[in-house]
Amino acid sequence: MINKINITVDKLKKEKNAIILAHFYQLPEVQELADYVGDSYSLAVKAKQLDSNIIVFAGVKFMAETAKILNPKTKVLLPDLEAGCSLAESCPPEEFKKFKEQHPDHLVITYINSSIEIKTMSDIVCTSSNAVKIVQSLPLETKIIFAPDKNLGRYIMEKTGRKMVLWDGACHVHNQLLATHVIQMKQQHPKAVVVAHPECQGPVLALADFIGSTNQIVEYSLHSKHEEIIVATETGILHQLKKNSPQKKFYIVSINKSCSCNDCNFMKLITLDKILYSLENEKYEIKVEESVRKMALQPIERMIELTEQ
Repeated sequence: MINKINITVDKLKKEKNAIILAHFYQLPEVQELADYVGDSYSLAVKAKQLDSNIIVFAGVKFMAETAKILNPKTKVLLPDLEAGCSLAESCPPEEFKKFKEQHPDHLVITYINSSIEIKTMSDIVCTSSNAVKIVQSLPLETKIIFAPDKNLGRYIMEKTGRKMVLWDGACHVHNQLLATHVIQMKQQHPKAVVVAHPECQGPVLALADFIGSTNQIVEYSLHSKHEEIIVATETGILHQLKKNSPQKKFYIVSINKSCSCNDCNFMKLITLDKILYSLENEKYEIKVEESVRKMALQPIERMIELTEQ
C-alpha cells in the first residue's frame, strides 16, 4: 500500500510540478516520501529557493504559512488543517498585542513557531538554530521582547548574557520533559551522551552535553564519536538519526514508561494517505492576504539577512 501511494504521489508531483517538504518530527514514511527534510530554518530557506507550482507541507500550520509568505505565487497545501502547534497557540495575537504595548520601546524577536498574526507584530523572526546569533548581532542597548517560547528565551539569555522580556509560552512536547526523566535515562545508559532541544526546560538543558535545533542535533549525532545518545526532543527525529548512523544507539527521553516516545500529536496528523489526497485534490490551500503577507515577510527576511551575514 505504501509503495502504491509513493508511486502515485511521484506521478502527481511530476504532473503538477509539486514538491513535498517535511519536518524532522514527521512520521518516518512521510520523511521518506518527502523531497526535502529539515528543521524550521532550513525548510524556510528551502521554500524561498523553490520554483514549483505546488508545495505540499508535511508539517504544521505555521510552517505552511511561512512557505506561503515566502512564495506568494505558489500554491501551498497543508494535508490536515488541524495540524497546529501548541507553542504557537500559547501566544494569542490579541493578548500579545497588549503585551507589546506595555513595552513600546522594545524590539520584538519572535520564534518562527508562531502564527502569521504574531509575525506581523515582530521586528525579527528567529529559529532555534539562529536565535543566539541574531540576539548577539544587536546593539547591547537594544531592549528585546522574545516570544513565544520562554524556555528558548531563557536559553538565549544564558548564552548571550542579554536580558529580554519573555512571553510565557512553551511547546508541550518539550516542556513536559523533566530533569528526572533525563537522569533516569542516564542511569539506564551510563555510556550515553545527552542532546537536547533548547525548547526544553533549563534543568534538562543543564544535563545536556549538546544543545541545538533539530538539524544541529542531527549533524552532531552524525559526527559524534559517541555510540550511544540520549535525545531530548520529539520522537520523529529518531528516523534521521538512525538512518544516518545505523551503528549507533539512540534513546528518546519519554515521560511514559510504557512508551519510548515523545510525540507531537499535531505533527503526527500528517499521513501518506492525507498527502496523496492533498496532492490529488489540491487541499488544503493556505491563503494569506497580501497586506498581511508583506508585513510578515519583513521580519523573516531580516532573519535570513542576519543569519547569512
